[in-house]
Amino acid sequence: MKNYFDFKGQVALVTGCSGGLGVQMARALASQGCNIVPIARRMEKLEEVAAQLRSEFGVEVLPIKCDITSTEQVDQTVKTAYEHFGRIDIVVNNAGTGAVAPAEDITDAQFEGEMQIDLFGTFRVARAAAKIAMIPAKYGRVINIASMYGLVGNKIAPCSPYHAAKGGVINLTRGLAAEWGKYGITVNTICPGYFYTPLTKETLDSDFFQDYAHRVIPMERYGNEGELDSAVLFLASPASTYVTGTALPVDGGYTCV
Repeated sequence: MKNYFDFKGQVALVTGCSGGLGVQMARALASQGCNIVPIARRMEKLEEVAAQLRSEFGVEVLPIKCDITSTEQVDQTVKTAYEHFGRIDIVVNNAGTGAVAPAEDITDAQFEGEMQIDLFGTFRVARAAAKIAMIPAKYGRVINIASMYGLVGNKIAPCSPYHAAKGGVINLTRGLAAEWGKYGITVNTICPGYFYTPLTKETLDSDFFQDYAHRVIPMERYGNEGELDSAVLFLASPASTYVTGTALPVDGGYTCV
């Protein structure tokens, strides 16, 4: 029987991979035999993640410290990974941030920072991976992690720069998919809803936010650990050859009402 999700020998570069959803998605890929290049700014955290992935799944892991707001660092990171493995099949652009404040109080620096990390950072990594590894190979899977907030506004946590950046990621995905389809590269985006991460736990655990979520999410709960795995595996696999330019919400139905 054909295994549609066999990634043995493939290489995935995952940004924002020092904790939270980045680690969960890296684990999903590693569980199917994929070698991992975890990227983040904290090397000690990356080493911990790498040790766990090697021990649990027996895959090869090459952690690289990288600030995705630096074109020089991004280009060097992708070159280092490509020189080590000879290929980069998958990119998961997960690194992100979120400035929460009323729009009228958001500073230029906050808005600029959001764009530099969430939108321009996503582009930097995709551009380097495509140019160095994927276009020459005539194959690639780019998975951008946006947010359901890239599709809609919200009334509970004011974060207009985040909405703007993640909305940009969604249409950037379409633009890159249109350009790179001729090279056998698919570009898709996942739009997660509310998931627990070290950055969101305090907010999601608050009584007012839990009441809000119960009212506005059709499934009446937050996403659980592992509930992004199948989306990542599908979009990263050869099974999704004819799927490109899509925005896939994994949000318990938040954006359907």
